[in-house]
Order: sequence, then C-alpha cells, then structure tokens
Amino acid sequence: MSASAATDASGRRAPTWQGKRSEPTRLLLLRHGQTALSVDRRYSGRGNPELTEVGLAQARSAAARLGARTDIAAVISSPLHRARATAGAVADRLGLDVAVDDGFIETDFGSWEGLTFTEAAAQDPDLHARWLSDTGVATPGGESFAQVADRVIAAKDVLLQRYPGQTVLIVSHVTPIKLLLRDALGTGPELLFRLHLDLASLSIAEFYPDGGSVVRLVNDTGHLG
Repeated sequence: MSASAATDASGRRAPTWQGKRSEPTRLLLLRHGQTALSVDRRYSGRGNPELTEVGLAQARSAAARLGARTDIAAVISSPLHRARATAGAVADRLGLDVAVDDGFIETDFGSWEGLTFTEAAAQDPDLHARWLSDTGVATPGGESFAQVADRVIAAKDVLLQRYPGQTVLIVSHVTPIKLLLRDALGTGPELLFRLHLDLASLSIAEFYPDGGSVVRLVNDTGHLG
C-alpha cells in the first residue's frame, strides 16, 4: 500500500471512487519525440527514423519531469529508434535500464509507410476510406488496428502480471497508447479516430487486479513548456 493511500475507520485502504481497495498497476504512457516524418505528418509505422533535434529536446524535457519520480519500477520501450531514444533519456535520469517489448511497436502501415494522408488516400481511395472507420481493415501489406490491439493488450497483460501494484513507464507510439487508453476506458473503436495525442505527451492509466481500470491523465505536454 502506498504511504499516501487513505484508510477507512478499520485501518484498511479506503476504496477509490470506483470501489477498489487494491493497489493498481499504474502505466505512464509516453509518446516518443519528433522525427522528420512527424514534421511532414507522414505515416510512420515500422520505418525507423531518428529523433530530430526538437525530438531530442522533447525527450530531455520528458526526462526532467519523469526523472524526478521515485515510484517508477521499470521503463519499457517499443523497439523502434524514436521510442528507444526517448525512453533512454528518461531511464538515464532514473538510473534504470530500458526493456524493449515488441508488443508496443507502432502499426505496420505497409505500403502507406512514409506517405502523407493525402498521398495514401490518392493511392488507395476506397481502402483508405474504409480504414478510417473500420478497425478490422488492414493497411495494404500491413496491419489493422484490431490486430495491433491484440498484441498491445497482450503485452499490457504481461506487464500487469509482472509489476502488480507498481508504476511502469511505457514509451511507445500514438496507436498503441490510444489502444491502452481505450482499453482502460472500456470504450469502442471510435476513440482511435477522435483522440489526439501530441508528440512526447504523457497519459496515465491504472489497471486493478480484478480487471477494473481508470484513466487519470491524457495528452499532457506541460513538461514541454
């Protein structure tokens, strides 16, 4: 039990507003910093661009914020450079290693990789239109959001078993983070198409041992000034 947790008259941990008495596993969800593809708003999935100078500065700002925390038990990163560099900046401040988890890699955009929204829509107009509203539709040669959700939630479930009641930092990409927030909120697929997440933004979701969950923060960029 955390030292700051409120207790009831019996001395037990007071229930949360969701009626939970157990300690949740808290996931700090940090999106990676800027890359050249981010600047041009191009689909950036399994391509592996490095962080720009702005992206490196964003990673340092995130590290300054999160490095002051004393409760982070582990730093988990997507295997892609942009996430690993962002995670490394934070991990260095915390004195922790970065553990790479392929489950949190970005969507495989297939032949749309590196294209702008307009270019992808012109290349595959019917497919692109369906993909924007149906999570079961895969990109050409790539993944559907439903497939991404399967692996992201599986990876999350492993972390919940490994770090019960602890705080874990996950440095990932826009789609996996949206999927983790959707899972915590218990909402439908529309969240993927309506939620905006900035580069290097921080979101927080908590997952309880009995399956309950709560979102505490979404798209916070206060550390970026």
